[in-house]
Amino acid sequence: MVAAEVVAAREPQATIKHARTRLGLMAELLLFHHAQGLTKGIRSLADEIRDVGHTVHTPDLYDGKTFDEIDAGVGYAKEVGFGTILERGQAAAEGLPNELVYAGISLGVMPAQALAQTRPGAKGAVFVSGAFPPAEFDAPWPEGVPLQIHMMEDDEWVAEGDLDAAREIVGSTKDADLFLYEGDKHLFVDSSLPDHDEGAATDFLERVLEFLGRA
Repeated sequence: MVAAEVVAAREPQATIKHARTRLGLMAELLLFHHAQGLTKGIRSLADEIRDVGHTVHTPDLYDGKTFDEIDAGVGYAKEVGFGTILERGQAAAEGLPNELVYAGISLGVMPAQALAQTRPGAKGAVFVSGAFPPAEFDAPWPEGVPLQIHMMEDDEWVAEGDLDAAREIVGSTKDADLFLYEGDKHLFVDSSLPDHDEGAATDFLERVLEFLGRA
């Protein structure tokens, strides 16, 4: 597949049921939560992926803490230290197979991308509402590792560098896609938060299930 950027605003999509019928091999996914913690919405998303037959690990980088507001969650991450958050994410991969798909939402993109770029054997990666330039982790994007990036086009949180980083990766990588959804919500895939956008979240899940089916 040629790397591409797709404006993903409610394009006609296959139903989830139809997407499931096309799945082949099951994937093993390491999913990192966003700055508000391992919320009910993230647990629910993981369960939806498990329902298809995939294995999903959801490490808690916040020691059980969750936050009602994103600013409070970011504040906690700063207090703990982003380096510590990254170390916790890397530790979560220890003991798991190298052949993982790494996924992260917002803050969780940091450990997901670091592992995808530096831990041998990655089967793929999925980033939501976040991306870093590959140079951030002192390594190029690994050849042969497919990637999906999902963002809302008017999300203020990604306008300050993340969207540019996403385009940089996708523009220089085979089998990578950037999906831009209409709207300005940051945590649109989390069904437990006010940011949730049902239409975009449904499209996201369909695309991810198809991606995992070929990872």
